[in-house]
Amino acid sequence: MTRVLLTGFEPFDGADVNPSWEVARLVADQPPEGLLVTAVRLGCVFGRAAEELRTAIAECAPDLVVCLGQAAGRPDVTVERVAVNIDDARIPDNAGRQPVDRPVVPGGPAAYFATLPVKACVAAVREAGVPASLSHTAGTFVCNHVFYALMHLLATEHPTVRGGFVHLPALPEQVLDGTRPSLPADTVADGVRALLTAAASRTADLRVPEGATH
Repeated sequence: MTRVLLTGFEPFDGADVNPSWEVARLVADQPPEGLLVTAVRLGCVFGRAAEELRTAIAECAPDLVVCLGQAAGRPDVTVERVAVNIDDARIPDNAGRQPVDRPVVPGGPAAYFATLPVKACVAAVREAGVPASLSHTAGTFVCNHVFYALMHLLATEHPTVRGGFVHLPALPEQVLDGTRPSLPADTVADGVRALLTAAASRTADLRVPEGATH
């Protein structure tokens, strides 16, 4: 059995729900064959979320770590390629913290790439019938903070563990006015299950174009 740590976030910015945690719970309740999935909810707080992630990795001893986050406005499951060493919060986190132009890890590298086969993961989600794309920015809020903290922790303390970050669209109940795209949690969970299976079963990525012109 491949041990997988799958994290989601608590609601933030006044919301009542966060799709990342709803999907993480669904996947952990019905994991893909051959995977032992542990779901952990992280606080949407700079610093605290990274420490909660560190604790979860120590307790779970995973082979694979995939962190999920909400990206309201995006229409699909977006697999993140790169985490950058910067916190620059447009809004306060759930503890009222709003760091501006601060490194996630002082003295750390400018960026880390995910160690998942990101393009293969995108392809697997699409093959499951769920829209997906490759993203080259995880933002500069708590999602990127956790993504960078994860990759730094794995690079410095857990070099045999692979990891990455995936952004999810809003849930339909979050956009009742129809002004933003959304996907049901069950649908996204099917895509994440396919993604985890691909990530656990292969290390070499697909060599296909998934870049962006802007």
